[in-house]
This record gives sequence, structure tokens and C-alpha cells, in this order.
Amino acid sequence: MKKILRNIMGIALVGALALTSCDNDDDMSPVTPTPTGPDFSGVYMTADQMGRPAINTVFVSSSMKDEFNVTPPSQQGAKYASAFAAGLMGLSPAYANAGDKNALGLDAATFGSVLATDVLTVSTTAPTTFYDGTNVLTGRNLADDVITVELLLIFGGEDFTENPTLSDDNVSSNDKDFSTSFPYLATPW
Repeated sequence: MKKILRNIMGIALVGALALTSCDNDDDMSPVTPTPTGPDFSGVYMTADQMGRPAINTVFVSSSMKDEFNVTPPSQQGAKYASAFAAGLMGLSPAYANAGDKNALGLDAATFGSVLATDVLTVSTTAPTTFYDGTNVLTGRNLADDVITVELLLIFGGEDFTENPTLSDDNVSSNDKDFSTSFPYLATPW
């Protein structure tokens, strides 16, 4: 009798475990996957523009920053050229006198117009470089000394000899070698 009772209890326990471990999802219908990618719905706006490093940072005042950043590059030259020219004349002794030009032969008004259009220009027919002694703003290589070139064009005058203490960032190269494969950046550590 004890043995029969033990068998009945064992069967009841196994049945109880089997029933409690099952859920009610037995319809076998296919499950529609939930999208896991980014949601591109809504309205987006540009938060920052930095086609040429440091130019926006230096020549766009904090009161103009938000408006400048949402202005399409095609409209920036006309809208901000005079502010950039005033910035050049206020910052650089190389533009202190009427008729002063930089090494590209651009006076403050013309160079201000070039700088105010915040894009990285690329030439499809010239070597890619920010400046290599011959080609200017035909693209940009990672190893290009962009800040020194910008300082030379802003402070260096007609032949890059004016204001030598302002015309060089004194950083001649990256502190680490660039990678030889995409994305070609140096490791951070």
C-alpha cells in the first residue's frame, strides 16, 4: 500500500512540475520581429559644422554659433563673410593695412568669404592636400598640418614671414603613426 501511495505521489509531482514549467504560448504562429535599428523619424537639425578645423571656433562668436551651424554652407559666404573679414582684421596684424593680402593673394574681405563657407574643398584633378607648397585646399590628408597652414594664411602675410610667433602651432606631426588600413586613424593609446 505504501508503495502504491508513493508511486501515485511521484506521478502527481512529475505532473505538477510538467504543468508548471509550460507556458500558454502554444499557438505556433510566427513571431514578428521587433525593429532594433535606429529610429530616423522626426525632424533633425545640424548641431555643429566644422569643415575646416578651428575656423568656426575662432571666427564665429557665441552669439552667432547656433545660427551659423544651421545655415547651409551655400549661404554662409554671403551671410558671414563680413563678420569673418572683421575677425581677420581684428585678430591679425597681417591685415592691419589697406591692401594687405595673404600668401594666396586674398585680402581680408575675400579670404573672409572663403573661410565663412565652412566646407572642406576637394579637387578631383589635383593631389589631395590641405597645402603642400603648391596645391592649396584640394583636400586633406590625415598627416596634413592643417592648423599651421590656417595660421600661416591668417597671420603669415604675403609670404608666410609675418608674425612668425603666431604662424605655427609648433606641432610638426601626429604623436602616433597612422594606420595603413581604413579608417587610417592612429590608435588612441
